[in-house]
Amino acid sequence: MRVVDDDGLIIPDYMWEEMKQIIPKPFDDHPLKCHNPRMDDRKVMDAIFFVLRTGCQWQALDYTNICKHSVAHKRFQEWTEAGVFEKFWEKGLLMYNEVKGIDWKWLSLDGAMTKSPLGGKKNRSKSD
Repeated sequence: MRVVDDDGLIIPDYMWEEMKQIIPKPFDDHPLKCHNPRMDDRKVMDAIFFVLRTGCQWQALDYTNICKHSVAHKRFQEWTEAGVFEKFWEKGLLMYNEVKGIDWKWLSLDGAMTKSPLGGKKNRSKSD
């Protein structure tokens, strides 16, 4: 169930307080400092989480009235490069460990390496 507050925001206040500490401060590199005002980080994060939760395409954001897809995608790329989501994930794990506890003794890893069924022809010569 999605909880939306009076301002139409999806991220709960307690979660946003943790997230906004991780988000890097923006800088205006325009010589005249005349860029359009930056869209609110919280609304953009709502849009990013909407895409990640639903699996919709970025362009579909334009029809949700959360924010424009171009703004959300650009900020997603900025924040991914800055490690925001990784830091938030780590913080979430630590918080969950404090509340519920994580059994770190039991871990599992799964993987497979096979040929692609539709890999096509090889474009290299055989070695002797």
